[in-house]
Formats: sequence, structure tokens, C-alpha cells
Amino acid sequence: MVKREVMSRYKGSFLGLFWSLINPILMLAVYTFVFSVVFKVRLDQDNGLYDDKTSFALVLFAGLIIFNLFSECISRASGLILANINYVKKIIFPLEILPWVTLGSALFHAGISFLVLLAFLLATGHPIHWTVICLPVVILPLLLFIMGLMWLLTSIGVFVRDIGQFIGLILTAMLFMSPIFYPASALPESVRSYLFLNPLTFIIEQTRAVILAGNLPDWTGLAIYYIMALFTAWMGLVWFEKTRKGFADVL
Repeated sequence: MVKREVMSRYKGSFLGLFWSLINPILMLAVYTFVFSVVFKVRLDQDNGLYDDKTSFALVLFAGLIIFNLFSECISRASGLILANINYVKKIIFPLEILPWVTLGSALFHAGISFLVLLAFLLATGHPIHWTVICLPVVILPLLLFIMGLMWLLTSIGVFVRDIGQFIGLILTAMLFMSPIFYPASALPESVRSYLFLNPLTFIIEQTRAVILAGNLPDWTGLAIYYIMALFTAWMGLVWFEKTRKGFADVL
């Protein structure tokens, strides 16, 4: 089902699946040109990242990969059951796997984007640090957190159709409240702590640390995040299983 989900996105297009590679390449090229040539943005050397004309594009792209992974899953969650009514009304089907299909598709595209990022590092002469092998450990708790939210929102979306509009507003706010267009270190310490209430902030910072800065993850922070993510996933699944009995009647 994940394979079908990925292929259906490019069905009928001339380049087909090749678009999954072209899109992140073009996106990274545009970011590099706009922020290094047009705006001439440079990062401070104190943050441990690169201080050259492509540095801001690299930092921005790494943050956007994480946000796009989260956004694609959450934005589609509330409509998953509504888009698969036949699975509810006509056959016996494990509905709890539908969010996994969406997550698998989003993770495929995120993986392609990460490969493009690594290829860009090589092409521009930047080193690929060995700490990049820690990336799956950094991403995994975010996936668990996403699944918990998706089970919750998928269920609520059946009973409250307006939730989809509300989610769009929340995701827009999270885009600017996440350290995507700026590093968390650029904010005053009095404000920085509030930024970490955003569940994406820690993962974005750790992703940049292991890929761009060559630092090991914050193991203590990751352990806490894993606990919270597991709890969120468990609560989301419990809620989904409790409410799924009413799906057929509502639909």
C-alpha cells in the first residue's frame, strides 16, 4: 500500500517517480540561490555550522525536510478514513494501518531529500560527518510521535469534519515557530526555552547537529523525547481503537 501510495502521486506524469528526486534538487538549488546570492545570508561561526555562501541553504533545507515529513502526515490524517470509506463499510480491514501508509510515503520522500542533502554536501566540498549514522535514532521518536497524532486526528476527523481546516492553521503557525529559517541559538535565552515546547524544535536541531555540525545527539534529550513519543503513540492508538466502532455509523 505504501508503494501504491508513492506511485499514485506520479501516475500519468512523463518523468514518473523521477520527480521524487527532481523536486528536492530544485528546492535546494532555489534556496541556495535566494539566500546566498539574493539575500546574502550568512550564519555566525559560533553555532558550529558552516560559514559560507551555501550554509544558510543547508540549514534551511535540513529543517524543512523534518517539517515537511511532519506536515504531510498531519495534514492528511483527518481525511484518511473519509478517503477510504470502502474499507470501513464493505470489508473487514485493519484501519489502524492507514496512517502507517501515509507515514511510509512521507518517509520515502524525506529519505530522498536527505540523500540530495548529502550529495549536495559532497558536491560543495563539505565533509559528511560519521555522526550521520545517528540520523535514524534521531528521526525514530518523531515517527512515533507522528503516528500517535495521526491515530488521534484520523479518528476525530470522522466525527468533526472541521478539524482539517484547523490543522492547516496550526501547521502554518508551526512552520514559523520552528527553528527552520533560523537556528534556535539565534534567539535570546529567555525565549529559547519556549521554542522547545514545539515538538519539532528538538528534532530539527538534532538533525542539523548530526548531519551538518558533526556532533553526537543529545542522548538525554532523546531519551526524554522517546518516552513522550511512545506515550503519545500509545494514547493515540488506544483512542483510535475505542472510537473506531462508531466510524461505520457516522459514515
